[in-house]
Amino acid sequence: MYLQTKTELILRTMDNKKIKFASFSKDFSDRIFISEQKLKDYVKFGEYNSFPDDLIELYNNSSIHNTCVNAIVDGIVGEGLTADPEYVLDRANSTGESWNDIFKKIAADYKLYGGFCLEIIWNKARTKVAEVYHIDNSWIRAREKNYRGQVPGYYISDEWSTKYRFSGYNIDELPYLPVYNPSKAVDEPKQIYVYNPYRPGMRYYPLPDYVGALRVIDLDQEVDNFHVNNIKNGLAPSLAITTFTNADEDEREAIERMLQMQYAGTNNAGSLVYMDVDSPENAPVSTPIPQNGADGYYTNINDMVMQKILTAHRITSPMILGIKTAGQLGGREEIIDAYLLLVNTVIRPMQQDILTVIEDLLEMKYPELEISVGVQQLKLFADGEEEVDVVTSIDAEVGEDSNLEADIEQADREAGANPELPITELPLA
Repeated sequence: MYLQTKTELILRTMDNKKIKFASFSKDFSDRIFISEQKLKDYVKFGEYNSFPDDLIELYNNSSIHNTCVNAIVDGIVGEGLTADPEYVLDRANSTGESWNDIFKKIAADYKLYGGFCLEIIWNKARTKVAEVYHIDNSWIRAREKNYRGQVPGYYISDEWSTKYRFSGYNIDELPYLPVYNPSKAVDEPKQIYVYNPYRPGMRYYPLPDYVGALRVIDLDQEVDNFHVNNIKNGLAPSLAITTFTNADEDEREAIERMLQMQYAGTNNAGSLVYMDVDSPENAPVSTPIPQNGADGYYTNINDMVMQKILTAHRITSPMILGIKTAGQLGGREEIIDAYLLLVNTVIRPMQQDILTVIEDLLEMKYPELEISVGVQQLKLFADGEEEVDVVTSIDAEVGEDSNLEADIEQADREAGANPELPITELPLA
């Protein structure tokens, strides 16, 4: 992002002729600025209180980043939630949304923003969760932490980057929800559950896992803009035309408009510029301008940008996104290996984070039941050769068929330890 300023210099010759020079300068600045700024009643997110909106803009305007986010969200959602008993997933709130509807929204928020939030409404007796609604994570701003270092609640608005961008407004006019706390349900029938994983340096708001590539994602937009504007403007001009008619300002503007009409757009590619002059002495001088090779430069940048964005999303092979790169054979085994790595290092951990929250809320909604929730994983290929499993919130724990204990004992024996003794009674080296 940059601001363009124009500077004009007017000189007069000895015969009092006026010569005007114009130069344009660009003041470049980072568009994405991560900050948490305390105001009187709440904490801004971003320099202009617009950081979540900036993430949305990058998502909407970078084709590579958009594809990465969508692919991972699709992987998180999989074939949808499963539960025992199944009927607990049918209804999340009075608008008719199911828990699978909620799941899809918070999966998208978790990947895009690095966190998600839900409105929790208690029943009249304040003993059960009655309804759960999704709240867009970009709509919340935190109240300043109390003396215990805890956020007491959040203000909610979809106009933070516009109406509430600067100070000078009444924050009390906005909806406010205290944080989720079952022990305060009697006094607070509506609460907000905010999933905000720990991030070094951040005190109030989450950051997405691809945050290190924000500038590169922004650069991806600029590369696209270069190529689009290059085509719209008829690529780089091949001639510089100078006239010696000593035209006044109105005449110069008329000539400039004519030249712009001749050169702009793909419909005028290869067109000729014809100028009628009153005498040979006033004939224009045409100077060829060599091309600067910017197309090749931006092509190299595009390759670098794609690789960095894929790395930020921890996607080891672009082929699982349908992106074919030169020199890759594109074997089935390569795609399967890359996808399984993405599932085990990115998708499955995010699924388990979300499932833990959903399972806890369902247990508060149905306290009389023992509920287990999982996600049916996607099939990578339609022929169904690969085994499809169900991810649960306790997948990381040791199962009945696990050989982890035997592996640990074997490792201890190889290290000279006695696996029969508790840790406090092991011999010291």
